[in-house]
Amino acid sequence: MNFFESIRIAFRSLRANRMRAGLTMLGIIIGVAAVIALQGIGQGAQNAINSQIESMGTNLLFIQPGSTQQGGVRTATGSAASLTLEDARALADPASVPSVAAVAPETDAFAQVVAGSQNINVRIAGVTPEYETVRNMPVESGDFIQQAHVDSSSAVAVLGSTAASELFDGADPIDQTIYVNRVPFRVIGVLKSKGGGISNSDDTVLVPITTAQTRLTGNRFSRGGHVVSSINVQVIDKNNMSQAIEEISAVLRERHRIIYDDDFRVQNQQDMLQSVTQIMSILTLFLSSIAGISLLVGGIGIMNIMLVSVTERTREIGIRKAAGALGRDVLAQFLVEAIVLSVLGGALGILLGVGIGKLVSGINMGGMTLTAQVQLNSVLLAVAFSAAVGLFFGVYPAWRAAKLHPIDALRYE
Repeated sequence: MNFFESIRIAFRSLRANRMRAGLTMLGIIIGVAAVIALQGIGQGAQNAINSQIESMGTNLLFIQPGSTQQGGVRTATGSAASLTLEDARALADPASVPSVAAVAPETDAFAQVVAGSQNINVRIAGVTPEYETVRNMPVESGDFIQQAHVDSSSAVAVLGSTAASELFDGADPIDQTIYVNRVPFRVIGVLKSKGGGISNSDDTVLVPITTAQTRLTGNRFSRGGHVVSSINVQVIDKNNMSQAIEEISAVLRERHRIIYDDDFRVQNQQDMLQSVTQIMSILTLFLSSIAGISLLVGGIGIMNIMLVSVTERTREIGIRKAAGALGRDVLAQFLVEAIVLSVLGGALGILLGVGIGKLVSGINMGGMTLTAQVQLNSVLLAVAFSAAVGLFFGVYPAWRAAKLHPIDALRYE
């Protein structure tokens, strides 16, 4: 009996017991569907997060203040007032830091913003003109903050798209007045929408950094300089990241007169991407492993049903052996039936998993649109694994069938 004849007989056996076959395949179907759906959703979530990080700008380094120590207890990173506007200007000097293309310091605060009868609580970022390029925040309408605004501490503001919509309800905000902590600001521009996520610029109001320091956050000084919350640095080439970090660290150590412990931290954008990729991969693998338990349960179900099938078809096995079928022929027949059962369940599981992925695509998660991405290697792995499950759990029932003696099998009632 050839291979195709074995498949035909296997399908005939499954059609004879449709309900039992369907229930047996259920574990395989659920397991394969869960693995494919989780891997697709995990890959989609990873891509969405990576897209959000990359939308901040390219070839970026983020310089954060260090931590302070009070009463022997060290506070969180970023709590020290160790970075200044003057530090940013020093880093922008190509003679000292040749690997740097642009530098954009910022100071952050949260405040109530009022326009007419509308008011919202948003992040207020004091920035310089370089912020537009470094952090990839072009304006949709109006103008971005100019150097003249910074030099004169002008009371002007650029609104994120969501902030503009909430404050002005679709009306043109350009040249309108908003109040930030009761201080009037003239709106000069609206940013292009970038969607929510890790860095949600849509819910941000940008003002000149000098204006934020003098009118909103209060002037804070460190080593005679104006304190800033962070410094964003755009590197000329992504291959120069390590060199740029060394140059930046050398300049800041010299300015801060540091010998041992740095009072700042330089974070690489690529490190952020790698960390996100690693975390999402581990999480997806963990969830897929849990879903894979269903495949194990399904395999046990296949073994159980094949043992029942061997018992029910004992006389059929005896007749085949009496007609000249060898033990390996019977073994092959039952193995093929087990594999067909598992592969068919795997195929249905693939369809269900892809359907679940399509169903969840388009869901908004914290401002990020999730798009599940089912990859070909996941599908091929699911097919191979389901076939392996059928082969593994079908071996023992097939072996029992092959070992039946023809005389004993024909006597079986």
